[in-house]
Amino acid sequence: MRFNHLKIFTGTAHRALAQEICRELGCHLSAATVKPFSDGEIHLQIEENVRGADVFVVQPTCTPVDRHIMEVLLMMDALKRASAERITAVLPYYGYARQDRKDRPRMPISARLVASLLERAGADRILALDLHAAQIQGFFDVPVDHLFATPVMIEYFAPLRGDTLIVVSPDAGGVERARAFAKRLAAPLAIIDKRRTEVNVAEVMHIIGEVDGKDCLIVDDMIDTAGTLVKAAEALYKQGARSVRACATHAVLSGPAVERISASSLTEVIVTNSIPLREEAAACSKIRTLSVGPLLAQAIQSIHSDGSVSTLFV
Repeated sequence: MRFNHLKIFTGTAHRALAQEICRELGCHLSAATVKPFSDGEIHLQIEENVRGADVFVVQPTCTPVDRHIMEVLLMMDALKRASAERITAVLPYYGYARQDRKDRPRMPISARLVASLLERAGADRILALDLHAAQIQGFFDVPVDHLFATPVMIEYFAPLRGDTLIVVSPDAGGVERARAFAKRLAAPLAIIDKRRTEVNVAEVMHIIGEVDGKDCLIVDDMIDTAGTLVKAAEALYKQGARSVRACATHAVLSGPAVERISASSLTEVIVTNSIPLREEAAACSKIRTLSVGPLLAQAIQSIHSDGSVSTLFV
């Protein structure tokens, strides 16, 4: 082993997930102080020796996104200056991932900027989960291990295998992800053709595939305001679907998302704990959370021991 020891640090975004990862690895969560100054600036200090250590910083950059990104940057800078041997940023959710290209004039490529900031702050490696667009890996000049929550989801939905199950991609961009699900579940694939008229607003156009009498499973990487998801479910029912379920890795669930899901005809919505659920989301009977802690722990152990991570790239 190239490193003296393994250390796991986290900011304030999702301490419970970092603790779960540590339990899986059989180690303790390393100590760091993260608190705000009175003007809102972040005070951060590493509270233990990290010289020569293989360090993993676990932090989903979820709401408030800018604060949590800043915590990661400051923590990695502190670790680098404290002589950590290698620093891996573990990002269960990558903020600004939807802004991965310049599709209109005078717009930033925000996902690229965040990648540059992470590298400049000291990241030697990135471990990410279900990036919104695979090409984001190319924004980095350091190694990127891109995990998928597919194994966790497939285990949950395996009992639904049968002649009536059909996997649905909510848009053309998610076809590859939905196809992987369909292949693992031995199910056919349908695609919803939608047009996004503005940010967080989408109009369902038509459905490609036969969903009449089928149990539909909508597969996506994230649920934000749930507007697209609810419209997709309505469109599927209009085409004769028997039931509609949905699954997504990242439960952003901003704005009226929980209310929309609660009032919808969706049977259930399965998400992971890559992002901590808001209280109202956790209380919603239609939303169920699966853990990606063991998956991330396996990846961290493989990286630390110089083992293969490719077996987790499902």
